[in-house]
Amino acid sequence: MARPQETFNKKELEKKRLQKRQEKEQRKEERKANANSGKSFEDMIAYVDENGNITSTPPDQTRKKSIKAEDIVIGSRNIGSSNPVGDARTGTVAFFNTSKGFGFIKDSQSGESIFVHLNALSSPIKENDKVSFEVERGPKGLSATKVTVIQ
Repeated sequence: MARPQETFNKKELEKKRLQKRQEKEQRKEERKANANSGKSFEDMIAYVDENGNITSTPPDQTRKKSIKAEDIVIGSRNIGSSNPVGDARTGTVAFFNTSKGFGFIKDSQSGESIFVHLNALSSPIKENDKVSFEVERGPKGLSATKVTVIQ
């Protein structure tokens, strides 16, 4: 009966497999030895200081600041707007396309460019007309309503 022949390549592959298996077992043992299962809950807690750095010491309760929910700003606001939405404003028509039915009015106080649609007009307008209008917030920003020409 013939004996299977072991070549040099087969022996080398078997050595590599055994070496990988031993390294894997060794890493497994190291992980078990360094496991955090023995730590208490207090040892695992991390705190954030007033500068946003993570630390292991709890914050000083005497330096605690009280913040009102109304003072928190989420997103950005146009705080510089002098006229709130809904007030009557005046301005000049910077651009108006009658075929497409829209244009822009430049507000005389704030200098903002405000969108105007043909449906918001009470009388026909053209470029460089002085107009009075009200502002409402639309889905894409401010838009002019109740637009009338000033003589």
